[in-house]
Amino acid sequence: MLLTGYIGLFLSAFGAATLLPLQSEAVLVGLLLLDRHPVWGLLLVATVGNVLGSTVNWLLGRYLEHWRDRPWFPVGADKLARAQHAYHRHGRWSLLLSWVPIIGDPLTVIAGLMREPLWSFLLIVLVAKASRYLVLAALTLGLPW
Repeated sequence: MLLTGYIGLFLSAFGAATLLPLQSEAVLVGLLLLDRHPVWGLLLVATVGNVLGSTVNWLLGRYLEHWRDRPWFPVGADKLARAQHAYHRHGRWSLLLSWVPIIGDPLTVIAGLMREPLWSFLLIVLVAKASRYLVLAALTLGLPW
């Protein structure tokens, strides 16, 4: 029974980091309140799932520009140029916002498109995602700061 909680959390965290409209925070809070899993285990599973989902976005972005001139390409040239300009202006540190709803997922795609090295992408996204889940767990459980 414990394994199903971890699997559900991993899948929701992974999916939430992609462009799918999922909420891993609700799953994490629910599992924390059930108090059946170690907090560190839930934080680890949620973070790994979310970082891996963001890595899928990075991979998509990395190979996205290859199809930029196709009629079915989902983003217009003007929007793509604006996103690239914003990433150049703020740089890799904008990935610290990769946890933010609505803007975080596209940021990870843009990072791939801008050829952000995988090592720096993973490091910054790991810090951002783990911090978000840690703060959420602390607020949920009323842990002292």
